[in-house]
Order: sequence, then structure tokens, then C-alpha cells
Amino acid sequence: MDLRHARTFVTVAELGTVSKAALHLRIAQPALSRQINALEQELGLKLFDRVGRGLVLSTEGEQLLPTCRGLLSYAESLAEQAQTLRHGDAGVLKVGASPQYIEGVLVDFLPKYVERFPAVRVKLTEAAGWSGIQSLLDRAEIHLAQGLARAIEPNNERFASRALGFVEQHAVWSPTFKFTAKGTVAIERLASIPLLLLDTGYIFRQIFDAACRLTKVQANLAFESRTPHTLLTLAERGYGVAIVPSTMRIERYALKVAKVIHGGGPLREPLAIFWDKRRALPRYATAFCEMLEAYSQRIRPPPRRPSQNQRPKAK
Repeated sequence: MDLRHARTFVTVAELGTVSKAALHLRIAQPALSRQINALEQELGLKLFDRVGRGLVLSTEGEQLLPTCRGLLSYAESLAEQAQTLRHGDAGVLKVGASPQYIEGVLVDFLPKYVERFPAVRVKLTEAAGWSGIQSLLDRAEIHLAQGLARAIEPNNERFASRALGFVEQHAVWSPTFKFTAKGTVAIERLASIPLLLLDTGYIFRQIFDAACRLTKVQANLAFESRTPHTLLTLAERGYGVAIVPSTMRIERYALKVAKVIHGGGPLREPLAIFWDKRRALPRYATAFCEMLEAYSQRIRPPPRRPSQNQRPKAK
């Protein structure tokens, strides 16, 4: 099978039209159509049905799509492995991460990594939510992906991960807003405050809503957005208290900040960096994970746990 035909098939399946796929692959539409026809003749199967001006996968096409994606992933992995063997610590490292993590962590970490691996070009891709992350990993568009650690079960057979500290829920507000808190704020205190929250599509928001339900707090929603910086701007102008990830940089805004407390401790979630076990990572990718894990521990050390030998002090 010609890998170009497999790549064309996958691209058309994902974009839905020949015109979009041709633009994405930078080839003429007639040439793309000929590649699809050639693949259908080679396989003896009809891969698409035409509906209106678009294409939808046939039943056979739906079953072959995951296999073709895997084929392309293995082919790219082979090329990357060969490049690593030829050039050692030189190549391209593709990393997916949320916009907040890129802004809050990676912009300061990457110069340290590049100093150690100057011949590696790091290519960043915005990725939010496990479904988006897994799709990028499945299509071999990224080597590594940052996300919430609980996105996969421990000892997952498909994906491996390394811990990257945690992300906390922070409440931020304007100094002129009628609200006070020093360092921390219990989630119960937010019940009557106009809140500026992320869209419910964010796991970060879902965790906050779950904590509200557990504490029987009815959130006073003033505004919700898919853009965290919109919440920061509204909070700075005094529209309410914004609940944002601790990975966001808020120093450019005139805001006060406090950790959101739930059940006696900060409302936080562990972070991790993931990769597909089926792909052989180059040494510089493994080093990236190790360095980022160590860096995360320095900037956001995990909470200390008392050892088994420690005993509470007598009052």
C-alpha cells in the first residue's frame, strides 16, 4: 500500500470534503481523487459515500480508518527512529499542551531544555481535554501531551505518563471589588459572590461544580467563557470573582488572588505528561519528560505527607 494513499484517505475522512483535504495536503483535487480511487481499487472496497457536497465514510471505511491511522503512526515512528539513529540528539519534538500550561509553565521551561538540547526544535500544539489529546496522539501529530493525570487509569496498556505537579483553583478579583480573603478562600464563601467561570466543557469547571455540589453551594454565575483571559479582564474591571487555573500568569493584571479551599485543603488536580507506548521516543523526548517533571516539582512542590514514623504533637 502506498502511504500517500493511506494519508489521503485519513485526511479526507477527518475533514469531510475533497477540497478541504486537498488544501490541507497541498495537492490538486483531481490528483487527490485519483489517490482515493486507486486505494479503493487496491482494497476492492468502497471507502466513502457522497452526501450532498461532502463525503461520509462507508461502513468498510469506518472499520479501516483506525488501522490506517496506526499504519501512518508506525511509519512516522520508523522515520523518527531512523533520524535519531542518524543524528543523535537532533530532531523535532512535538508537544501538545493547554494554552494556560504553555503560558504559565512551558515558556519558562523551554529555554532550559533548549540549552541542553540545542539541536532539537520543539513544536507546540494547543490541546485541551483528553479527547483532543488522544486524537493528536492517535494521529502521531504529537509525541507528548500535557493534561490531567486522571485522564488515564494507572498501568494503562496504551499510554504512559509522568507526574507534573498539580494545578489549583484560584479565585481572583479586583482590589476595588467588595470581597476580601487572605491567601485562601473556602468555597462556601463564594456562594453569594458573582462568579466568572470557565465554560462547562472544561474539566477544571466540572471539578469546581462538583465541589460546589458536595458543599451544597449554589454558585452565583455572573458570566462564563471559553477564554480564561476574558475572565481575568472582567475580574479586573470589578464584574465579579474569577475562578481560574493556577497555571495562568496574572501578574499583568491588577488582581488579588487566593487559593480555593474545599474540604480543608486546596482544590487541586494532579497534572501529567503522556505518550503512546507504541511509539519509540527519541532520547531527547524522554529527557524532556524527566526535565519537566523535575522543573514542575521545583516550581510547584507536591504537598508534604507525614512519614509513618511521625506522630501528632501532644497539645
